[in-house]
Amino acid sequence: MTTRRLAGLSAVIEAATGAALIADPDLVVRLLIGTALSDGGIAIGRVCGFALLSLGLACWPNGAGVTAQVAVGLLSYNLLTALYLEYLGAGGSFTGYLLWPACALHALMALLLTRPAYDAVRRRRLGAFRSTAHSAPIS
Repeated sequence: MTTRRLAGLSAVIEAATGAALIADPDLVVRLLIGTALSDGGIAIGRVCGFALLSLGLACWPNGAGVTAQVAVGLLSYNLLTALYLEYLGAGGSFTGYLLWPACALHALMALLLTRPAYDAVRRRRLGAFRSTAHSAPIS
């Protein structure tokens, strides 16, 4: 899978999750970790939905390809999310139907994004070394 398709897939997943959180954060959280939200949690859940929708839109690949910032941003988001979901699931007190599938999906995305992010950072550093101001898109 190309980096562009991988970024596009990740962007769609995050934008859809963000839209779901905006529409019904309590349902998303119950499916994900198996608990209900308080009124404050619903408000914060919607703010997280805005953030995920924005992440999806910001990471949508354009005609020039995927920049180093997008690759590294998606890698860090997916890696940290996979680790945190695994931590929640390993404790045993969170048991939503989507917890382990979401954890596996984020871990897979992080694994698939590792090489493109590394290559993008490497190209960017080489470009900076050669006095190039812009990060080069990756395929």
